[in-house]
Amino acid sequence: MSNSIKHDDFTVDKNNLYREESITDFKIATIKILHPIKIDGSIDESRTKRYFGETQMMSPDGPIPVRAMLAATTNEEAIDAFPVAMDKALAELVQRVKQMQSQHKDMGKSKIIPGR
Repeated sequence: MSNSIKHDDFTVDKNNLYREESITDFKIATIKILHPIKIDGSIDESRTKRYFGETQMMSPDGPIPVRAMLAATTNEEAIDAFPVAMDKALAELVQRVKQMQSQHKDMGKSKIIPGR
């Protein structure tokens, strides 16, 4: 283990715990519902649940995960928000890849090879 990693780096924030529940359509969407909980596992009514969307896009090098928080307070709102959030997250991902390719090209490298 590296000397630069300290024990504090792995401290769990006991005041920011969530229980995760997933829903899926078995096609494109996975929506994670994050329920705020207290340290004893009971629901923390002082905080609101969060919704997180996930999908993956296929590339020549394999699947690429696309993830984003969903602006929602109900399952139905999360499902309705999913397409727009994924479109935006994918556009941001493509932009980041283009920036990385440009930076690497400037350093004499012609392409990025994910996972290598």
